[in-house]
Amino acid sequence: MNNRVCIFSGTANPELSEEIVSVLGLRLGACRVSHFADGETFVEIKENVRGVDAYVIQPTSKPVNQMMMELLIMVDALKRASAASITAVMPYYGYARQDRKVAPRTPISAKLVADLLSTSGVTRVLSVDLHAGQIQGFFNIPFDNLFAMSVMLDGYLRGRYGEDSVFVSPDAGGVERARAYSKRVGATVAIIDKRRERANVSEVMNIIGDVKDKHCVIVDDLIDTAGTVCNAAKALSEQGAASVVVCATHGVLSGPAISRIIESPIKEVVVTNTVQLTAEAKASGKIRQLSVAGIIAEAIRRIHHGESLSSLFA
Repeated sequence: MNNRVCIFSGTANPELSEEIVSVLGLRLGACRVSHFADGETFVEIKENVRGVDAYVIQPTSKPVNQMMMELLIMVDALKRASAASITAVMPYYGYARQDRKVAPRTPISAKLVADLLSTSGVTRVLSVDLHAGQIQGFFNIPFDNLFAMSVMLDGYLRGRYGEDSVFVSPDAGGVERARAYSKRVGATVAIIDKRRERANVSEVMNIIGDVKDKHCVIVDDLIDTAGTVCNAAKALSEQGAASVVVCATHGVLSGPAISRIIESPIKEVVVTNTVQLTAEAKASGKIRQLSVAGIIAEAIRRIHHGESLSSLFA
């Protein structure tokens, strides 16, 4: 990396940003984020960025709207300061679950976010485990969607789970993810058939696959209120599973999530640091966090030097 690159961090997850620049042997660019009395966000870039390739690390996690505006305003400031390119590094892409119309007169907010990012001046987006891969098609600029599977496998799963394990998809849409994990450790796959009556409320209906006396690993892209995974864990236990753990990239963990996890038969929940854990989550004793700083740093390095990212998607 050379002095033609500058990496800035929003306030959403400063620990991850510091770890990424440490891996790259760089420092974070100087900027100041402040707020007016009425809540308006103000950003000031404190160094010369004319002609540099700028990267803004900002997961749009809770408070989602505030973090999104902070990212957009920071990008606008960099654009007006004549940065050569601006890459939005969004380890967690907020509003990704609203990727299609699910009922009449409802928005496609993931597309709206894509339009806002492009209009603000973003020239490239880098994210991790999008809720729906087709969101990349909402953009007319390059979009790289990294996968946390290698982090999960090397940091936790490999050596612990094998032929006596079952990788469980919590819904039909996640079967491809569960199959990808199972192939790499020689395990089998099961599917939870569920019906969702409204947002953040799910009901387990049936289990497709053999889980009796098996070590079950529920794999998902995110955990929000934890209703889905806790219901799934309960159903798996009732079907004779030997143990249940959960691996999810984004530990959003809103509302009653922590108490539900503690009270559930889940042995352990493994998430990455795309979203910063709360003190309550850290103190729960059931949540383990792995770092994606390495793969994000390597992606930034390869993007800057014009190298292929293909091996990072394997």
